[in-house]
Amino acid sequence: MTSRTSIIGWGHSKFGRLDEPDVTALIGSVVPQALAHAQVTADEVDGLFVGVYNNGFSDQDFQASLVSLTNPEFQFTPAMRVENACGTGSAAVYAACDFIDSGRGDVAVVIGAEKMTGVDTPRAGEILLSGCYRPEESNVSGGFAGVFAGIASAYADRYGDPSAAMAAIAAKNHHNGMTNPYAQLHKDLSFEFCNEVSDKNPYVAAPLRRTDCSLISDGAVALVITSADRARTAPRRVSFRARAHANDFLPLSRRDPIEFAGARRAWNQALEQAATATTDLDFIETHDCFTIAELIHYEVFGLAERGHGHEVVDEGLALPDGKLPINRSGGLKAKGHPIGATGVSMHAIAAMQLTGEAGTFQLPTADLGGIFNMGGTAVTNYASILERW
Repeated sequence: MTSRTSIIGWGHSKFGRLDEPDVTALIGSVVPQALAHAQVTADEVDGLFVGVYNNGFSDQDFQASLVSLTNPEFQFTPAMRVENACGTGSAAVYAACDFIDSGRGDVAVVIGAEKMTGVDTPRAGEILLSGCYRPEESNVSGGFAGVFAGIASAYADRYGDPSAAMAAIAAKNHHNGMTNPYAQLHKDLSFEFCNEVSDKNPYVAAPLRRTDCSLISDGAVALVITSADRARTAPRRVSFRARAHANDFLPLSRRDPIEFAGARRAWNQALEQAATATTDLDFIETHDCFTIAELIHYEVFGLAERGHGHEVVDEGLALPDGKLPINRSGGLKAKGHPIGATGVSMHAIAAMQLTGEAGTFQLPTADLGGIFNMGGTAVTNYASILERW
C-alpha cells in the first residue's frame, strides 16, 4: 500500500462510567478536541464517519445524524454510521480511509462512541450476545464471557491450562493502565491476585475470572484523517503503511475456535502490504476483550508457535521494556471497551505513540506500530500498521 492517507489529529475522552448522558454528548465532547488538535475547521470536513454499536444500549439510533447536533456547521456534511460488532471503530476508520483514497474528499472526521452504562449489567450482557451466533451460542452460561470461556477451555484441552499466562497478561495490562489517563481502571493488580479465584476475583465463566474480562464502558474518540496533500501542512501526520480486513464464519461450530484464522489472515496481509515483520514493529495495540484473546493473538502475530503463547509471557517480550510492548495503553482490559469507540481509540493511541504525544505512557522508541481490532470471536478482523512521516 503506497497511500499516505494520514491521521493528523484526535480527541479522546476518558473511558469508564461517564457523566455524559448519551452518545450525542459523548460525540460533542471529542469532535472539537480533534478539530483543534488537527488545526482543521468544521467547514473543511468533507465527510463524517460514525462508529456506534448500540443494538439496544440506547433507544436513539441513526447516530450519524447526531454529529450536526453538536456542531451546526456539519448540517450539510455527508455523514454515515457503520457497525461491525467490536470492530465497529476500525470499520469507521477504514470507511474514512476508503473515502479519502478514492478522491471523494480531502478531510474526514471519524467518531467512535458508545454509552454502555445506561442499561443494567444483565441487559448489557444480553446486548453483547448479539455479537455471537445466537441459534447456537446465545444460551451459553455466562453470556459472551461464556463464549470465550469455551475458547479458553478448548485451548486448555489442546495445549494445557493457560490460566497462569492469562493472569500474567491481566497483571501486565492493569500495570500499563496505571499511567494512561484515558484508562477506566487505575488498579495495579498483581499476578498473584489475577491468578487466584477469590471473593474479589471470582469466576465470571470458568475458567475466566473477573480479571480476565474487559469492562462495560462509556467513551468516545474522534480522529481527523486526510489525504497526503492535506497532511503535508498539518502539525503532525501518521500514515497507514498497511491496513487489512478479513472475516471468518460467525458460528464457532463452522471453524476451529482457537485458530483465529481470519485474524491470522488479516495480520499477515497487513505485514505483506507493509513489507515488514511483526518483530520490526515497536509496539502493538491488540484486542484483549478477554485475556485468552491476547494470548492467542501472540500466536496469530507469529511471536510463538500455536499452543506456545505462554512463552511470550514467560520471556517478558510484551512488557513495556520488552522487545515488543503490547497494550502499553492498558488494552481493553484496563483502558475499557466502549464497543464503538475501541477501534478508533486503538488508532488514536498508536498515533500518540508515533508522534511522541502519549505523555505518561509514551514508549522510548515508537516509529512503527501495529493495531489489531476484532469483532465477535475473531469474526471480523482489522489489522493496521501505522508510521509517522
